Parts: sequence; structure tokens; C-alpha cells
Amino acid sequence: MATKIRLKRMGAKKKPFYRVVVADARSPRDGRFIEEIGYYDPATNPATIKIDEELALKWLGDGAKPSDTVKSLLQKQGIMEKFAASRK
Repeated sequence: MATKIRLKRMGAKKKPFYRVVVADARSPRDGRFIEEIGYYDPATNPATIKIDEELALKWLGDGAKPSDTVKSLLQKQGIMEKFAASRK
């Protein structure tokens, strides 16, 4: 099963809030997911990003591919650097 780390949109109309989830690549954006590993709130200033580092590294190690947006969030948190360092 191909897994992806991506955003699940929550919140009201015009006030988005996102959960960072691990989901099967075939499931819809706001559909079924395997595990929630954090959240992202772009409405606050500055944007709030909270991602469980251990879970993110576990899923990246298991082969989950992050979406472009999630990859940039992981880079801001420094998780992608730790993942790259652990692969060497």
C-alpha cells in the first residue's frame, strides 16, 4: 500500500485549518486516513505548525511520501534534515 503524508482540510468556509495525516494514496483528500501526526493553522500570525517528530520520522522511514506542502512544513520544523541524516 502506497502511503502519503498530506493535509486534511478542516475548519469553516474561508477559515481553513489543516491536519497533517498519513493516508493511503488512493483515498480522497478529506477521506479516510491511517494516522494523524500533527496540524497546521495558516490563519494565525505567524502560522502555527505542530508535527509529532517521532511519528513523522517513523512514517518517512516506512516509505511514506510527503506532499509538496507537507514537505515544506517538515523542512521548516527541521524534520527532513533529521530524516536525511538518519539515511546516511
